[in-house]
Amino acid sequence: MRTASTLRLALNFVAFQVGWLLCVLYTNLGAALVALALVLAHLRWLSPHPGQEALFILLGTLAGALLDSLWLGTGVLATTPVSPFAPVWLIALWALFMTTLNHSLAWLGRRRLMPFLLAPIAGPCAYWAAAKLGAVEFGDETAATLLLATGWLVLFPALLAIRKRFFPGLA
Repeated sequence: MRTASTLRLALNFVAFQVGWLLCVLYTNLGAALVALALVLAHLRWLSPHPGQEALFILLGTLAGALLDSLWLGTGVLATTPVSPFAPVWLIALWALFMTTLNHSLAWLGRRRLMPFLLAPIAGPCAYWAAAKLGAVEFGDETAATLLLATGWLVLFPALLAIRKRFFPGLA
């Protein structure tokens, strides 16, 4: 039914936005737990394939956490308290983001060039917005933006390719 599908997409989009804002504003375990609850609710009520999607979310969350840890460890980004590893709230954001790849952002996977065009813009913009809200800091803003764009240019299409290849029921 078209209405149910549209409602799922809207709920997925809203849950991600709410979780993103909470994590970026509060940058603590409580915000991360709310994000985790949103992911679990997504898997319970919105996902047609919760087991497969949970595995996909886990893989993407690990990849994103590794990338953010690289940026934090090299000084591209900084958080408070200072750590070379992605904090729990940032890892929770990756889990929330991964829910969108099968739902509200799934359309990007059906358009060959869009992930390559949008990811290097949208990814850094999310970090820029987080920086403006005090969640992260850039070491050197120009270098950080270029490195973030490059990371997103590689990781986002790779996640879509992994979904298509190894999780065809989700694509």
